[in-house]
Amino acid sequence: MQQVIDADEQRALEEVAAKVAKERYAPYDEEWDRSRMAFSKQERRYLGELGFLGIALPEQYGGGGAPLQHALGVIEALAKECRPAAFQVFEANTGPAQVVARFGTEQQRERFLPPIISGDATLAVAISEPDAGSAATDMKTKATVSGDSLVLNGSKRWISNGGEADYYLVYARMNDEPGSKGIGAVLVEADRDGVSFGQREKLMGFRGIPSADILFDDVVVPADNLVVGPGRFRELFGAFSIERLGNATMSLAIGQAALDRTKHYVQEREQFGKPLVEFQSVQMNLADMVLQVEAARLLIRRAAANVGDELPDSLEVSLAKCTANEMAKRVTDLAMQLHGGNGYTEEYGLERLHRDAHGWALAGGTPSMQRIRIVSELLGRSFDQRR
Repeated sequence: MQQVIDADEQRALEEVAAKVAKERYAPYDEEWDRSRMAFSKQERRYLGELGFLGIALPEQYGGGGAPLQHALGVIEALAKECRPAAFQVFEANTGPAQVVARFGTEQQRERFLPPIISGDATLAVAISEPDAGSAATDMKTKATVSGDSLVLNGSKRWISNGGEADYYLVYARMNDEPGSKGIGAVLVEADRDGVSFGQREKLMGFRGIPSADILFDDVVVPADNLVVGPGRFRELFGAFSIERLGNATMSLAIGQAALDRTKHYVQEREQFGKPLVEFQSVQMNLADMVLQVEAARLLIRRAAANVGDELPDSLEVSLAKCTANEMAKRVTDLAMQLHGGNGYTEEYGLERLHRDAHGWALAGGTPSMQRIRIVSELLGRSFDQRR
């Protein structure tokens, strides 16, 4: 069932988020990028106190029960100034907590959702492996039933918030069925015996968002931690489409931030005795930036509009994510060009936007994989990339 959008409530949330972003986080964004400092638990709890971490999660567990668009608006407002802060809202509202909220048991929802919503704990998703990235169904991590427990063995790669999160929703192979048929998802606490983490990755962007490998060596968890059993992979990835909308919104924010800075710069900066915006070539580039940003925004809005009790339409999500991811890369590149030499400095922050734009395009399914998904949904058939 589609949820009713309260435009005034959404606008008020976005205004608060924009104020917090500019006053509390923007002054530290460059410093956090240089130091690669992880977002502090204290600041995460502050976002929880504002109600930002549970906007689109059920009210009975402390959430706001609001439409997904409300959460996406807050993510955009924060991400224009500070992606590490926006990531906290992104992960809580569009990440694996949505899987728990939609498919988890009542016991799981009561145990895991309240601390996520308050900011006392975080839940990260663990899907990719060293040899299973875009080909997610090639994963080898196993969760074997042993009495009333599950025993996990394997490793995960490129896990955002890896080493920092308190809980992980781990996708694992639970029987010998081929491909996706044997895959399910289980909740694993970070402090379980046998859970260990690799060194934090030194990424081009995402510098305030930790990423690390996770290793599982005979990790025993109660069977009650099983969220989705084998044979329901399509449902799991249907919920993952919500995360892809969060991803697309992060890209949208990056593109909008680059556009906003460029719009101001070309009117203030003069060359040959007149503002840059007086040159037709600058006007053409600026127009292209607006076209691309607004196209991405409309595709995201369309895909998010139907999310309520039902999961989003996979085709609409892939169109939105692919468009937004590629828009952010192109628009930040154009912004750097229009800023000339200033665009290549750290002072103007455009190189930081450009680096982060590439990260969000890689996360959650690359544009190439989204194109394959688009054709698959369009034609109503799947394509076996292994043949």
